[in-house]
Parts: sequence; structure tokens; C-alpha cells
Amino acid sequence: MRKHRISRVVPSILLAVVMAAAMIGCGSGASNNASASNDAAEADAQDAGAQTSSANTGPINVVWYPNESSNTHEDIRAEVGRLIEQATGRKAEHKLTTDYTIAIESIASGSADIAMSMGAVGYVEAKNRNPQVDVLFVNADANGTLEEAKYFSWLCVNTSDADQYKSGGTYAIDNIKGKKMSFVSNSSTSGFRVPTASIIEHFASDNLDEDQLIEGGSDKFFGEVYFGGSHQGSAVNLVGGIADVAAFCDIELAPYIELKEGAENTVGAVYAVKQGADAPFDVHAGKDFVVIACTPVFNGPCAYNPQNLSADEIEALRALFTSPEVADNETLFYDADVEGASGLFKKSSSYGYVLTADSWYDPYRR
Repeated sequence: MRKHRISRVVPSILLAVVMAAAMIGCGSGASNNASASNDAAEADAQDAGAQTSSANTGPINVVWYPNESSNTHEDIRAEVGRLIEQATGRKAEHKLTTDYTIAIESIASGSADIAMSMGAVGYVEAKNRNPQVDVLFVNADANGTLEEAKYFSWLCVNTSDADQYKSGGTYAIDNIKGKKMSFVSNSSTSGFRVPTASIIEHFASDNLDEDQLIEGGSDKFFGEVYFGGSHQGSAVNLVGGIADVAAFCDIELAPYIELKEGAENTVGAVYAVKQGADAPFDVHAGKDFVVIACTPVFNGPCAYNPQNLSADEIEALRALFTSPEVADNETLFYDADVEGASGLFKKSSSYGYVLTADSWYDPYRR
């Protein structure tokens, strides 16, 4: 608001008159100033209200890890978007990524409102960057609880090379030193943090740390180290012959592989790439690999940044996604015993979403 200043030269004989006029003028100016201030405050309030309204009517941005950014997961992303709109009345826009860091930074910065299917480590990294990031919900175990809400981190080798990884008649990681190794991303829970922790523990006498496992070379633990960028990418590095050993998880490979020998998620289980598998496995159909190490991992959360979500919207999202309606949604939770069925999670290992607290992921902070 501009202030106008008026200067006058007044003869002394009119001083009293001018003083009286000035007093009246000051009163009028104060009144005008107050009125202008009230108008400005009201305008500011209207602007703030408009911003709030705009913030809660635009699309909800959903970011996906590289693992779910493939064409294979297109129907899953569309179904999640439909459910978000059902809960909030706002359409969902999907942000696909090729790198874990992009997804983590998106939810931390607020350029994404929801991050679906994060890993525990990625979630912890995002919350470290922005404490407002929190757990929206997490996929439960087969009984709809958190007691066994886990998936599995694998270390695998090609079946044709499997015998060299046997120790005492069973498969082990004793002979992985010096090999060509493939991880997912150094922000991946099951594709890096968990397997490297297992390796460090197993080779305790080598006094290893993550930094020594992230690069290959003659003076390093591994001869060469690759990062697939996704669980699918790491598995392709293995079956494509680039790596000797690869880390990836069971859930992300489920749409592309089938159990050939042994029991699911056990050391010695043999899996083969399905005939007709989508890219990037379409050129590797029939190739098989053996699990030589298998470690359970806490299910990763779906997280949110409240910057562009109201408390009512967060509550509505939680209520819908943890409902029986979504638990029975075959696009998200499918029955693997039904021929041709596919989706995000097998009902045999995960029956619906449930709520959990941020503290559930404290073990990964430690």
C-alpha cells in the first residue's frame, strides 16, 4: 500500500486553523489506512484460500520405483490411480522412474504426494531428508497382519554354474569372492542393503563394509560390480551372462518366472524365466537360476508427503486401501493358484494392506 505525503507551507496566522485541519486529516487518514489494511488482509486471506483450494483439487502425483514403472505393471498403476480417485475425488498422475534416487527425492521434496511400494531403506532415506514423509500403509502377510509381512532377498547364480557354489552338499555364498556381482541400486533394501549385510557378516574376517562391495577390481572383494537399476535389471544381468551372481527379490520377479525345482524362497530353489515373459525377459525365456542365499525382509511401505494432501484425504486413502474391497482386488492381490492370474502381490504371501507406524522400520535405521 502506498503512502502519500503532502507538504504545505502555511502562514503563521493560519497555524491554528491548519493544526485543526491536520488533526481531522490525520483521523481520516488513519481510518482510510485501517480500511485499506483490512481490505489487504481480506484479499490475502482469499488468496490463501484459493491456494488451499487449488492445492487440494489438482492431481495427486504418485511416484513408482523402477521395478513398477515397466509396461508389465501398467494395469496395476491404473488400478491404484482409480482407487486414489475413489478415495479423494482427485485424479492420480503417475511419475515413472528409472532410478531409485529419483523416486526417493520425489517423495521427500513433495514433487510426488504418494510413493507406492517403496523399500524400507528408501523410505528411511526419504524421511531423513524430510521428516514430514510418513507411512501411508503397507502390504500385510497372508493373514492380514504384520507378523509375517515379509518378502525375500535372493542371491542367485545361473544353474549352469551352480555346482561351484556348493559347500558341504548345499548351496552357500562361500565362493562368491572375486566373481562378477550385480546389485539393484545402493538405495535398494533387498537388492543391496540386505545382501551386502549378509556378505559382510559371512566374510567377517575380511573386515568388509559397503564401500568395499560397491566397486569391483583386483583389490576389491568382487572382480566386477554392476547395478541393474531395478530388480528386473539385476536379474537380466544374471541370466544374460553379464554377472555371475545377482541380488534381487522374489516379489519383483514373480511376473516373469516360475518355480522349477524345490520350495519357494528356499536355498536351492530353481526358477526359470516363463515362456512369453514381458520385456526385458522376453529374450531369456527358459533360462534358469538357483537361489544360493535367501533372507526375509520387512515389507516396504507406501509413503506420503502431506504437503499437498489434507488430513481428510490421508484418512480416506488409508480407509479405502486397508478395506476388504481392496484386499479382494485381484489386480493388486491375486491368487497364484488361478491359471494366468497376475497382479502386484500373491495372496499366498500378502492379503491386503494394513496400517503401521514409522517405528516399524527402526531396524533398518539401525
